[in-house]
Amino acid sequence: MDKPAYVYVTYIKAPADKVWQALTDGEVTRKYWFHHRNASDWKVGSAWRHEEYDDPSIVDIVGKVVENDRPNRLVVSWASPKEALDPAKYSRVTYDIVEDRGVTRLTVTHDQLEAGSSMERGITSGWPMVLANLKTYLETGEALPPMKEREEGKWKNVRFG
Repeated sequence: MDKPAYVYVTYIKAPADKVWQALTDGEVTRKYWFHHRNASDWKVGSAWRHEEYDDPSIVDIVGKVVENDRPNRLVVSWASPKEALDPAKYSRVTYDIVEDRGVTRLTVTHDQLEAGSSMERGITSGWPMVLANLKTYLETGEALPPMKEREEGKWKNVRFG
């Protein structure tokens, strides 16, 4: 059976370098990724972690950097820490970044997903929120305000894992 893929495309009025920085700089990711940061040196083969900004011991996602072609393409493996020892539980995220006249097309492809898994369910609600927040942050300098439903715990799958 083929593993499903999730693809999200957005257009951001910002240069490709700024989009790249927003994806890889922990100080920037925390501003739009619900107070989490992506932490790594971003070298091919290096580990990366999606962690709570104020408490890096709380880690939601782990993986390795598979490809780094700054500022055009970043590929990482992706797994829940509790499933990180099982290679079959890893999925892959590819960020393709293309700039044209000050507008950057960001295509996020999350593939090699386990059909029906909590990861697949989580990313289908998570990626649209995160990427809308990223776009808003880069274009306005401010992240979206917290949504009432999220504050009240009505969105159960806002985490990726």
